[in-house]
Amino acid sequence: MAEPMFLWRGIDRQGQQMQGEMQAPTSAAVKDALKAQRIRATRVSRKLSLPLWLQRNATVSGPDVTRLTRQLATLLQSGVPLLQAFDIMRRGIRHTALQQMVQDIRQQVEGGQALHQTLQRHAVFDDLFCNLVAAGEMAGMLDTLLDRIAHHREKAEALRSSLRSALIYPTAVLMIALIVMALLLSFVVPAFEGIFQSFNAELPALTRFVIGLSSTWQQHGWTGLLLALLTTWVTQQWAKRSKALQWRLHGWVLQLPIAGSLTHQACMARWTRTLATLFAAGITLTDALDAVKGVTGNLRYQAATESMHAQLMQGRSLAQALENAEGLFSPMVVQMCAIGEESGALDHMLDKTAEHYEREVAATVAKLSTLMEPFIMVVLGLLIGGLVVALYLPIFQLGQVV
Repeated sequence: MAEPMFLWRGIDRQGQQMQGEMQAPTSAAVKDALKAQRIRATRVSRKLSLPLWLQRNATVSGPDVTRLTRQLATLLQSGVPLLQAFDIMRRGIRHTALQQMVQDIRQQVEGGQALHQTLQRHAVFDDLFCNLVAAGEMAGMLDTLLDRIAHHREKAEALRSSLRSALIYPTAVLMIALIVMALLLSFVVPAFEGIFQSFNAELPALTRFVIGLSSTWQQHGWTGLLLALLTTWVTQQWAKRSKALQWRLHGWVLQLPIAGSLTHQACMARWTRTLATLFAAGITLTDALDAVKGVTGNLRYQAATESMHAQLMQGRSLAQALENAEGLFSPMVVQMCAIGEESGALDHMLDKTAEHYEREVAATVAKLSTLMEPFIMVVLGLLIGGLVVALYLPIFQLGQVV
């Protein structure tokens, strides 16, 4: 379980007022940590967890961290000292939580802590980020490693944005269509039902079906909607706790006709991009594989990476281990890694492979967006058009009834 976050205020050795936030098990631990930095704590309070819609200025997002990393890398490459770089960045930040985080990091670094140790106190910096910063500090290449981290995060965010854009448009259109259907079933169909009762004639089967659907929605619609939401939530919670269910779901997603290919491409892009970043930073291949195993978010790839790690420990090459990955990695990935190992340029070949699959993901998303438009039109036509036809079909037959 993650440790809670505390907000603190204090006075340093020069008598200046200071404030920040710190992750710790208790408030006493926060006071002890501040005391070690020669800061006398005057107030320590636990940071409240706000609803998502209230967290815009209370939390630090992934893109915020990426921009911060890019700014810090640029300042350090320009020869600006680390503490002065934090001062420059803090003055240009308007985001309250981000400003407090930068101030807290600066104070702890000024107190003698290593940068990677300071970053570990903040949940927004993952293990990959902290390990790369530690490698940069040890090698005296912090500016170079921060530049690589920023590049890695920018590419990862662009990949996520491409995948998200493929889902937003069809989801929004279908949601609007369902809302319109619910309004029609709630208000329009009952009005037509009263007109139909005056016909004293048998209604068409499609019209009877729509009237029955409207009656069911009015009587049990909200109950069914709440049950559906509750079932979805319970299923999500169950999936989070059940590794066996996650294993089956992740394997099923990879076998889907179009989404499966897109998932394969996205996983290979993330995997090769992260491994290239780690290996270029001077981290050994076995340690890099241990760090990269969870980056794809797919248990099948995670298990394959753990297997590859064990095979490398036994003396096999990365290309040989990739060939035994149950078809999760394409022949191109295997070939590029084999060439990289033979030429001593594995990080360069992995980087080129990542760029290839990132372009493939972008192209596949563009094709999906193009193909989804006629599909959405057909679905809308069947839903809304079918309902309208069902309502007006008895009116078209009114001449026969009269």
